[in-house]
Amino acid sequence: MDVNPNLSENAKRDYKLVESAKAGEQRSYAALLDYYRDTIYYMLLKMVNNKSDAEDLTIEAFGKAFKNLHLYTPTYAFSTWLFKIASNNGIDFLRSRRVKQRYVSIDTEHDDEINKAVVRLKSENKDPEESMIKEQKEKLMRLVVRKLNPNYRNIITMRYFDEMSYVEIAEKLDLPLGTVKARLHRSRELLANILKTSTDLDD
Repeated sequence: MDVNPNLSENAKRDYKLVESAKAGEQRSYAALLDYYRDTIYYMLLKMVNNKSDAEDLTIEAFGKAFKNLHLYTPTYAFSTWLFKIASNNGIDFLRSRRVKQRYVSIDTEHDDEINKAVVRLKSENKDPEESMIKEQKEKLMRLVVRKLNPNYRNIITMRYFDEMSYVEIAEKLDLPLGTVKARLHRSRELLANILKTSTDLDD
């Protein structure tokens, strides 16, 4: 694949990380996440004006990007491609929220918007390469999740692997909704720190 010779040094670095991630190097996923997590988060925060929504949308954007790395081409920077995915994710979320606000009572729980966004990450295709990429991403996340204590591990598993809504998690764990959201927030922070500092993500 031809690489744009005008790419910056950072873009060339990212391309090498993308290629190694596609080859199964799990630390490359963590490096890409570390480089762009905060910038993506603050961009989405400006869009949706809600910290919890921005955090979820950030994770979803990286999940979608990592699942579709095979679609990235080095004719432009990986960061440009990633920001486009994140921006589209935010726009879809805002459109969904506006539509729902037209027809749903303000007293209705709106968490399903986020859950639908997670569900959209599922591929309807059975392409072997895409399945392999998805498996690599899930393997990375499951390895990292194992490092959390049981309370955080269970809630992350329910939210991002079982794709349960906040309300469903609260009911299953018999916890207040606010507690569930607080634990998820803390869990995401712990995951980010582990991904940043881990030196042993392999089995």
